[in-house]
Amino acid sequence: MNIPIQVVSFLSSRGLKLATAESCTGGQIASYLASVPGSGACLDVGFVSYSPSGKAGFLGVRQSTMKRYGLTSEAVAREMAEGALRQEGCCVDIAVSNTGLADSGAHGGSDDDPPPGTQCFAWSFRRRGNEFTTFAETRRFSGDRNDVRSAAALYALSRVEHYFDQLPRVERDH
Repeated sequence: MNIPIQVVSFLSSRGLKLATAESCTGGQIASYLASVPGSGACLDVGFVSYSPSGKAGFLGVRQSTMKRYGLTSEAVAREMAEGALRQEGCCVDIAVSNTGLADSGAHGGSDDDPPPGTQCFAWSFRRRGNEFTTFAETRRFSGDRNDVRSAAALYALSRVEHYFDQLPRVERDH
């Protein structure tokens, strides 16, 4: 079974809704889900916040976080995912985020940039009382710009069920 189909099946079988907060993948995570018939039952909204101002203005990522950790960081990915869950009118259970560097020079090519292909992800789950449990990872993918973006989008989806299973049972009983 392919990853998007598996994720739609998993979410639908549990009545869960998902949002995406994407930077480097530019909407591919949401697009992969939307390609699956029946995905409307589980894909609620997709945010694409490519720039620092978009991350701050639409998802509430703090300037201090971006400055301290850099745009390609788990800290920024966490704030993106949690920011998606905080959006007014967003009543999803899970938010998946991605921020990264698809190729050299994406952030200006400074020596401080992580290696090309570095991708940071977060998976944030809404808990009772409007609190969140968030998991984050950094991975590096190879290939050209679009190979990296595609691999990152599929990887983000592939970990949804894994991190859901890490939640305490009381939080999983939706």
